[in-house]
Amino acid sequence: MSEFWLISAPGDKENLQALERMNTVTSKSNLSYNTKFAIPDFKVGTLDSLVGLSDELGKLDNFAESLIKRMAQSVAEVMEDAKGKVQENLLANGVDLTSFVTHFEWDMAKYPAKQPLVTVVDTLTKQLTQIETDLKSRTATYNTLKTNLENLEKKSMGNLFTRTLSDIVNKDDFVLDSEYLITLLVIVPKPSYTQWQKTYESLSDMVVPRSTKLIAEDNEGGLFTVTLFRRVIDDFKAKAKENKFMVREFYFDEKEMNREREEMTRLLSDKKQQYGPLLRWLKVNFSEAFIAWVHVKALRVFVESVLRYGLPVNFHAVLLQPHKKSSTKRLRQVLNSTFKHLDEVAAASILDASVEIPGLQFNHQDYFPYVYFHIDLGLLD
Repeated sequence: MSEFWLISAPGDKENLQALERMNTVTSKSNLSYNTKFAIPDFKVGTLDSLVGLSDELGKLDNFAESLIKRMAQSVAEVMEDAKGKVQENLLANGVDLTSFVTHFEWDMAKYPAKQPLVTVVDTLTKQLTQIETDLKSRTATYNTLKTNLENLEKKSMGNLFTRTLSDIVNKDDFVLDSEYLITLLVIVPKPSYTQWQKTYESLSDMVVPRSTKLIAEDNEGGLFTVTLFRRVIDDFKAKAKENKFMVREFYFDEKEMNREREEMTRLLSDKKQQYGPLLRWLKVNFSEAFIAWVHVKALRVFVESVLRYGLPVNFHAVLLQPHKKSSTKRLRQVLNSTFKHLDEVAAASILDASVEIPGLQFNHQDYFPYVYFHIDLGLLD
């Protein structure tokens, strides 16, 4: 599974024995894979400051998770032709995400534990905020380019009624710069080809004989040229419509068609040039953001453990990886039963959600007698 449970319990003898029981039960029942999660000793400061940090870290946790999900989605969108390889490009410090989480070590160089906690949190906040700012800027530029290209590409799709004709027609198909003559484009259903050939010259006066030519086809019909005198355009269009031949409004403008082709070439070139640098930036900064997110999780465990278990700081953090989705309910029961002594009242409400305790209300889905945080690596779900 791509999820982890990060928990902590007090570090006294009774709770160390409880952790050992948890490891034994979860191992024998094949419920989860458990590893120690090392968190350094930080400068605690006052309990009031920890309460404020707890709220701030909760918001930062949500922000960081949202950011890395957006970055993962951006990688998938940029790698549109190789989506099967997206996951192998979502790495943290050069390793897959599961390996990074299970072998997590606090980065002392980037986030010195000797600094006050508020300073560490501020460093993480500024780093993640800057990554988000750069992400918005870089993806906006690329997405605008991509959208413009897609809009041009859409013009060359669809049927003969709607698609661009710049890649179909050429100058030789038209009578140009004539005061009296004009070449029209007519869409004829496939079953009516023979009828068209027999009748187009008589649909109105002044149609140039043998002036029709099939220049393009799709599944529904063909695009024919026909040349006639300008003065009979309206009469010809009306008679053609009566016979289910549709005149396609089109004016041959060589400069405009060349401009459209050049724009397509330029956009394709710009997209190709931006693809590599953007993908490299996304991979590097996804790694940085993910690493920062796991550090935020570690800080949350530290802060909540001190607030929950008190001073001096003495707790043990454990990372659990549930083996399968179907075993998470049983795993939760084992944890709640093992650590119910940490908060008997809350544990009673968790273990039996039907029990009502006067004057107390617990959301048994959100509160546990031990410190608990969830890490979900399903970033593209």
